[in-house]
Amino acid sequence: MKSFGKRANGLRLERMQDSPLWVDGAFRNVHPILPGLRDTQAPRPALRDILRPSGRLLPGAPLPSMSPLDAWRRTPGSGLRATWLGHSTVLIEIDGLRVLTDPVWGPRASPSRLMGPKRFQPVPVRLSAMPPLDLVLISHDHYDHLDYPTIRALARQDVPFVTPLGVGAHLEAWGVPAARITELDWWQTYTLPHADLAVHAAPSQHFSGRGFKDRNATLWASLVIESPRHRVFFSGDTGLTTEYAAIRERLGPFDLVMLEVGAFHPTWGDIHLGPGNALKALDLLGGGAFLPVHWGTFNLAVHDWDEPAETLLQLAPRHGAQLLMPRLGEPVEPAHGLDLAPWWRAVGQAAPAPAAPAGPQPPGEPLPWPLD
Repeated sequence: MKSFGKRANGLRLERMQDSPLWVDGAFRNVHPILPGLRDTQAPRPALRDILRPSGRLLPGAPLPSMSPLDAWRRTPGSGLRATWLGHSTVLIEIDGLRVLTDPVWGPRASPSRLMGPKRFQPVPVRLSAMPPLDLVLISHDHYDHLDYPTIRALARQDVPFVTPLGVGAHLEAWGVPAARITELDWWQTYTLPHADLAVHAAPSQHFSGRGFKDRNATLWASLVIESPRHRVFFSGDTGLTTEYAAIRERLGPFDLVMLEVGAFHPTWGDIHLGPGNALKALDLLGGGAFLPVHWGTFNLAVHDWDEPAETLLQLAPRHGAQLLMPRLGEPVEPAHGLDLAPWWRAVGQAAPAPAAPAGPQPPGEPLPWPLD
């Protein structure tokens, strides 16, 4: 199946093997897991828990969204503007350049078009209607961040890609020319040719893989976008780590911080933030306008779809966080802020899905591919 991607080989593999993060044939997290991040007593969700949302609340209607096309025709007065397009896909306009993070326009976070988590919210703008892009960033190779049909479409454009080590093998297999792919190890930097823009790969605490036998065969990373006037942090997927303090010291301060807040579970505390730990991560990073991502698009966990947003509303004032929660497709300039309004409540809630039928159930099997 082409959507699984391709394993690295040759010079690409040799470069991966030279990384200090490569140990015994795979990448690994090198910083210790903070105490209390993961509940080792709770059962991990199985595939049936993800695909059968028994008891979970879903949106009662499509979420409020807007087309950003008119706004994108106007230059942001502050020089920095972000448009959340769903999940972890954000268009960053920074000093006249356009950078797209983890682009996902496909219908499912899955290798298949027939099964796997299906998006409940469409992207507010067609991929074909997007303005010309200067750079595409990929944080890691999970399906909800690296989408086969989207990459196939972007491969036809003359846009460069920056990824962590090894992820370029997938892109090249899907039609992106090798000359347009740059792969970074943590703390390495890419400079966009003929432009005053740099991208730094930084630590995160996660994992990778798209199939049954490629766990941690590619690297994962957070990413920092830097221009002469602005700095933006994008977490990708991560658990809470003290490395965020090192990122602040080496690459901060940040005008805009994008942290993942959705798809969390007590047993995933070492690989996902959730809203509470996202606010702690924001503190470690030194603050900055906070745009939550990784929610409002797919059902990838066993919590209600709006729980991340509601929890942030409750907790953010205690941290003094400058929370930016725009509607999908609503451009926002961090320097100008945004009135905080719970727009997601306008859709109401669908009735909870019925519980699984009584009687013997299959055991909690591990997920057959990494959903997140």
